[in-house]
Amino acid sequence: MHRHLSRRGLLGAALAPLLGGCDRSPGGRAPLPEIPAPQPSTTVTAATGPVAVPGEPLRVVVLDTAELDSAMTLGITPTGACRVAADPDPGGYWDAGRLARTAAVGVVGDPDLDRIRELRPQLILGNQTRDGARYDALRAIAPTVLSATTGYPWRENFLLHARALGRQSAADAVVAANRTQLAQTGRAIGTAGAGGRRISVVRFVEDGRIRLYGRQNFLGTLLADLPLGRPDAQNVDRFDVEVAPDQLAGADGDLLIYATHGARGAAQAAAVLGSHAWQALGAVKAHRVFRVDDRLWFEGIGYTGANLVLGQLQTMLGA
Repeated sequence: MHRHLSRRGLLGAALAPLLGGCDRSPGGRAPLPEIPAPQPSTTVTAATGPVAVPGEPLRVVVLDTAELDSAMTLGITPTGACRVAADPDPGGYWDAGRLARTAAVGVVGDPDLDRIRELRPQLILGNQTRDGARYDALRAIAPTVLSATTGYPWRENFLLHARALGRQSAADAVVAANRTQLAQTGRAIGTAGAGGRRISVVRFVEDGRIRLYGRQNFLGTLLADLPLGRPDAQNVDRFDVEVAPDQLAGADGDLLIYATHGARGAAQAAAVLGSHAWQALGAVKAHRVFRVDDRLWFEGIGYTGANLVLGQLQTMLGA
């Protein structure tokens, strides 16, 4: 039996220790509100070099999911956001009401520059992995702060986003709250006798591939901060290891977490989950398999996403 946890059940609890009800939404889309009086500008060092940004910008466009989590966690509802191509909207694990006035500006890796220009942003946040090739076009619209990549260095990227948004003090509080939650989760895991359990992370992706996640990604960093182990095949300094549907031994663990991404990923999962190779896994036989929300666990790269994942993982472990 595979269990499926709701992505929304823990959202309020995850946000409460961060910033409470702070929300700096700039308001409706039509007509666009007046841009508030500018604060003194500052310079941040992005992957592209120094970037002059306005003080405390409110009209912000985010080009990827990590940038969305950073802005929302810091109380700023973006004016525009890209969605992941396989997703219907950029909302994910956020309450729909918070993003009701956020305009869609294309898909991650292929933003709609004309739509972004129409929104008159004060700041654009992204990363070089997705948008390095269009950096000049983006900065012609508004100051653009790109991190070098996404995923694995998510904590460092969050601090870059906070500096660009003028929210360093709020960011310090967010980081401290996450450290507290990590410590509490670690203690709860130990008390429940779940310490050392090997956590397997599997993702069925849009192009039909099966990925076993290693240590160099968002989830890998979270698991490394807890008193938990990883299966040998996943305990590697790599983003992932791809496997064939009939070679799933590396997916086994004391607890197996999986998600599907896109229609082809879901179809692949449906085929694999009924296969002999999957049914032969120890975690499957022991009913220790959990299907999780792809948009939270794999796309929710940031502190709010992390705190939600920690809460759900603790529940899975009975801690």
